[in-house]
Amino acid sequence: MAQQLTDGHGRRFEYLRLSLTDVCNFRCSYCLPDGYRKQAGLPASLTVRETGRLIAAFARLGLWKVRLTGGEPSLRPELLDIARTVAATPGIRKLAMTTNGYRLASRAADYAAAGITALNVSVDSLDPARFAAITGHDRLDEVLDGIAAARLAGIASIKLNSVLMRGVNDDELEGFIAFVQRHDLSLRFIEVMRTNDNPDFFAQHHLAGAEIAARLESLGWRPLPREAGAGPAVDYARPGEPGRIGIIAPYSKDFCASCNRLRVSARGKLHLCLFGDHGIDLRPLLASDDQIELLTARIAALTATKAPAHRLHAGDSGATPHLASIGG
Repeated sequence: MAQQLTDGHGRRFEYLRLSLTDVCNFRCSYCLPDGYRKQAGLPASLTVRETGRLIAAFARLGLWKVRLTGGEPSLRPELLDIARTVAATPGIRKLAMTTNGYRLASRAADYAAAGITALNVSVDSLDPARFAAITGHDRLDEVLDGIAAARLAGIASIKLNSVLMRGVNDDELEGFIAFVQRHDLSLRFIEVMRTNDNPDFFAQHHLAGAEIAARLESLGWRPLPREAGAGPAVDYARPGEPGRIGIIAPYSKDFCASCNRLRVSARGKLHLCLFGDHGIDLRPLLASDDQIELLTARIAALTATKAPAHRLHAGDSGATPHLASIGG
């Protein structure tokens, strides 16, 4: 029987967000408004074999859900090999991926065949011109075609992610609701989060998740029970009707109390919190299969030290430069 991965505050960790790259080809206003800028001297991303050893260690500790993130994970040439490796790891029951939808229409069947069973696709506006203004790319129709292709490919869970921003797209709530009901999809509204690169943007455009929750409830939407292994969203549905709306509100009271996820960067650093001060390098323990006992012990010991909560309310976003850096 697998061990349980827990911290000193009674939280159990079943969910890993694994960044495959910090490179992104979009220029989203809340994350990389000037586009991705390569840093010289950084080590290469984890190899497929290193990734396999990493996931095997986490699975030994009871973790069963993995989400592939970026940057934009579809830019990683070895994506399919990594997905197959993760999906085949004993103990891993769910493999998900978050993507901006780049080339999703042509690759959805390959993703499904590689073992990806859940997708979160970023769609910050349903208006083509506004989508282009937010992301730097006029690709809304491409992304929507990709979502349709993913459904056709048999990917069981497809969710849309939308960062809701005051004065940018907060007038689209009703349009998003109509869209998810028409297509029987789930959509997650995500609060803008302050990082080291966006304090001015955050101050101008942050919209509290509580405001969206109140608007949803006024329209007859009701919160749903939390599912096993679920991420940070509080999901809402309108009784007897299709579609779901989730809210990810990191500034809400007790947001961190139900945390069940850890993060590993593309270069093998364990991040106990998205907004922590630093990552801890696991790569020295990924060089060979005979290191797995040391690796699992190291992961368990580090997880036990996880802080009770982030420090966003104090204006402290730790060492996170932007959300693409470790797969927000």
